[in-house]
Amino acid sequence: MAGELLFEKPLLELRQKIEELKKFTLEKGIDFSDEVQKLEQRAHELEQQIYGNLTPYQKLQIARSNARPTALNYINGMCSDFIELHGDRSFRDDPALVGGVGKLDGMPVTVIGIQKGHDTKENLYRNFGMVHPEGYRKALRLMKQAEKFQRPVVCLIDTPGAYPGISAEERNQSEAIARNLLAMANLRVPVVSVVTGEGASGGALALGIADRVYMLEHAWYCVIAPESAAAILWKDASQSQRAADSMRITAQDLKQFGIIDGIVPEPLGGAHKDPEQTIQATKQVIVDSLKELCKLSIEELLANRYDKYKSMGQFLE
Repeated sequence: MAGELLFEKPLLELRQKIEELKKFTLEKGIDFSDEVQKLEQRAHELEQQIYGNLTPYQKLQIARSNARPTALNYINGMCSDFIELHGDRSFRDDPALVGGVGKLDGMPVTVIGIQKGHDTKENLYRNFGMVHPEGYRKALRLMKQAEKFQRPVVCLIDTPGAYPGISAEERNQSEAIARNLLAMANLRVPVVSVVTGEGASGGALALGIADRVYMLEHAWYCVIAPESAAAILWKDASQSQRAADSMRITAQDLKQFGIIDGIVPEPLGGAHKDPEQTIQATKQVIVDSLKELCKLSIEELLANRYDKYKSMGQFLE
């Protein structure tokens, strides 16, 4: 089954057994309705038990599922009259980052998203959501265009990190990310960002300086992936579960710390269990935020954005 995770195996086996009994009833004419009812009750209880007590590492696994909606799924589900725009006007078009202009509940917006794939072929084309410098420069071009025409900006984040290869370093990956951070801090239009899956390192932050930042319920957002953190801290990437459980990477942790502004609920089991419900819930949060932000003057918007990031974190002298 697509999107199957190891900790879900007992539930999936139980569901399979229920389907087999139903099929046997149809084919053989033997009534197993009592057994099916008991197993369905057990499956419901097991489902609540599994998904009601997810560990950070299990949330990490759900966030990485290929079955989850991608940026283009969200864009096409939320926006009407969407026109995708391509290229950074300097080097090439990066398929790992998509963006363009559309209407969100009738409001013209610029939407930018980091795009993964649902299968290996698509992931190879999209570079598994790892953006090159030209991708971030395309995003910056679209943001500046949005500023020129006074369109709000919506960013959808889902990346294991910016592409770390030699080609990206040759084209100055760090400069591209840093320039986005500077530009987004001073962008003179409302900006809303949503972490829909993975939000790793500067690759995510390059689209994350916003007036409102939200995360899906099972998304994660951190300066480094747990595997990389484990490799640094314990010289063993296989300790990733230990790292994930201690790094406070979940939406619930980040809301508590004031890093994000809210959490978008997911269906039981994750966004991929009911993509349409997830997309509509995400759309509603974005629309509500933009309605509030559009009431502010540019000076108020920039001052609030500055205060938002200045107030993060704690330090002792």
